Amino acid sequence: MAPPLLLGALADDLTGAVELAGMLVAGGAATLLAVGPEAVPDTAEGRHAIVVALKSRVAPPREAEALADACVARFSGLNARQLFFKYCATFDSTAEGNIGNMAERLCAGAPSGPVIFCPAYPEAKRTVFRSHLFVADQLLAESPKRHDPLTPMTQSDLRRVLAPQTRLGIGSLFLEGITAGPDSIRRHAEAEFAAGRPFLIADTVVETDLQALAAASLDWKLATGGASIAAHYPPLWRQRGWLEGATPPALPAVHGHGAVLAGSCAEQTRAQFFAFRDAGHPVRLLDPLAPLDQTVAAALDWATPRLSAGPVALSPSIEPEAVARAQAALGPIEAGRRAEALLGALAQGLVARGVRRLVVAGGESSGAVVQALGITRLQVAPFAALGVGRCLAEQPEPLALVLKSGKLGAIDLFASSLAALETAA
Repeated sequence: MAPPLLLGALADDLTGAVELAGMLVAGGAATLLAVGPEAVPDTAEGRHAIVVALKSRVAPPREAEALADACVARFSGLNARQLFFKYCATFDSTAEGNIGNMAERLCAGAPSGPVIFCPAYPEAKRTVFRSHLFVADQLLAESPKRHDPLTPMTQSDLRRVLAPQTRLGIGSLFLEGITAGPDSIRRHAEAEFAAGRPFLIADTVVETDLQALAAASLDWKLATGGASIAAHYPPLWRQRGWLEGATPPALPAVHGHGAVLAGSCAEQTRAQFFAFRDAGHPVRLLDPLAPLDQTVAAALDWATPRLSAGPVALSPSIEPEAVARAQAALGPIEAGRRAEALLGALAQGLVARGVRRLVVAGGESSGAVVQALGITRLQVAPFAALGVGRCLAEQPEPLALVLKSGKLGAIDLFASSLAALETAA
């Protein structure tokens, strides 16, 4: 007989939560995405997994830890068999947190066994060798991530990245032990745990390493890493006969006006925005320093008469010069908050004007839009593409969403995603 809830997961941002939920659904696990711990239902309601989307990556550590505590409380009430903490494949964090401290809270500061840290995503060329994280052929600290304005990654050895974030001992699971299979992994992990090193950085180079690590950690109370390792849990649950009964429902086709809100300043999002324009769709650039109410009103006045002819796109952050001006005037964090407030207000106005298909570019932007729209639970489609997630919100009228990472997605993603939302998934 299957446990009441196979997996209680939390992700440090919304797009990561969508990716994780989508991979679980693709594996046949009925999965709910809850926006915040307060949205977790009182019963599992026939679901195999619940994923909680947090906004903890760059939150003050105490705030992030309180969110972890709240998730533990909700999942304990559901008798979750295992907890999983999902973070970015590039281990985005600072000396203050929020990976090690969050993991510590999830095991109440005293883990009962080994805890794996497996951020690697070989398909996306994020790998770990000798506890050092690589982005393609570059060490993390030599990659563009070293310039991240919020979480500059200037150290490649993940043991050193994690150490200031936790009081617990940190060890390693090296590749030769992983390639020897799950039993070997468990032996090495138990030896590290016995030596006072419960938090273990796992080498991962290819997909079969993820499979072995998933099999080894399947019965551990807590695991952490990227969605890519959790994607290997459903086949293992199926082998144990735990995926009988509930099946993930298909997402329906949704019609109605379409729009794009681009809040990422990543180069790929910029290219997608202008490809959308070059395909003949109306786009509008917004001044992130202009008064919010006036900017929103003018943008909605511009969009409203155009929506009946086809989708539109709006962005306060596509032009690097505008972003630089806003950050110089307000600082990076406040400039980001201002852009998120603008996008949230635009989303509210667009939905009120009949938009039922919405693409949002950027992880923080996606979180801001979902929060502004008052969405607390999402049905997620099976994972289909790296960094791109399709969802359905049961509003008074169904709202179809594509939430995408700023750095990822095909050049024609905006138009193709809006079109795809008009077919079932």
